[in-house]
Amino acid sequence: MIESYSFGRMVIEGKVYTQDLIIYPDRIEGSWWRKSGHSVCHNDIKGILEEKPDVLVVGKGSPGMMNVLPCAKRAILEQGITLIEEPTENAFKTYNKISKNKKVCGAFHLTC
Repeated sequence: MIESYSFGRMVIEGKVYTQDLIIYPDRIEGSWWRKSGHSVCHNDIKGILEEKPDVLVVGKGSPGMMNVLPCAKRAILEQGITLIEEPTENAFKTYNKISKNKKVCGAFHLTC
């Protein structure tokens, strides 16, 4: 469960994260780097695709500047994964709500 989010900072089960991250059902990748900082391409989410969640929640940053590229969207949808993209302030709340009943991964950009 994500406890809180503020610009550049997310708290999950008492641990503070200050870098972009991916939350899997059983672990957290605490330093998520993308090929291009504000774009998510297919290779950036390979681990998520291998996990085969029901839902992927993408936190696009505080103002929502990060974008999921069409090639990544296609790969997500081809696997039958529901994609939800929101500014991180909303996305973490969506993640918490959905993760109670479904297998969910979250990919969160913590800054812009």
